[in-house]
Amino acid sequence: MRKKLPVVLSKEEVWAMLKNTRLLKHKILIGLLYGCGLRCFEVRNIRIADMDFDRKRLHVVQGKGKKDRYVPLSEHLIRGLKSYLEAEKPEQWIFNGQPIERSGGDFDSRYSQKGVQWAVKQSAKAAGIIKEVHVHTLRHTFATHLLEDGMDIMTVKELLGHERIETTMEYLHVMRNRKRDIFSPLDTLFAQCSRNTK
Repeated sequence: MRKKLPVVLSKEEVWAMLKNTRLLKHKILIGLLYGCGLRCFEVRNIRIADMDFDRKRLHVVQGKGKKDRYVPLSEHLIRGLKSYLEAEKPEQWIFNGQPIERSGGDFDSRYSQKGVQWAVKQSAKAAGIIKEVHVHTLRHTFATHLLEDGMDIMTVKELLGHERIETTMEYLHVMRNRKRDIFSPLDTLFAQCSRNTK
């Protein structure tokens, strides 16, 4: 079976998504997906009670495999979350949707899966990103950037809530190794030969 490597965004592309997203709600959504490495259903299930601003942690309740975990909350995200809570005043879930009468789907007031997917797609489009960006792309990017920034793989595994280390090790194939940056021989060819022709 063919194994596809995950699509990963650069830090500049994530920054562009955050800068080009107009609604504060969507900025916070993208900040949580990328900054905490959350899955779509996990970001939809965040309650106000799950956030601990003093300890800078988010309690991910009943993630995949019905397991709880804690992930760090960035100072920047905490500031944004405080502004968002003040402006929107959600009651239970951080992200309230527009509940409408329909058969199937969610009957509570949480943001829908389609709503989350739409917000991410719109943000990537506004940022001019041509890569195929999905909700899970931000989770892949979270893991890859942490590894590139020097975090050990066991800690990344815990933050992602992975059962098996092999799942986390996939990110080693897409990360740029800081110790020995991978480059194309064209770069050295141009650098060397352009000097020689001067």
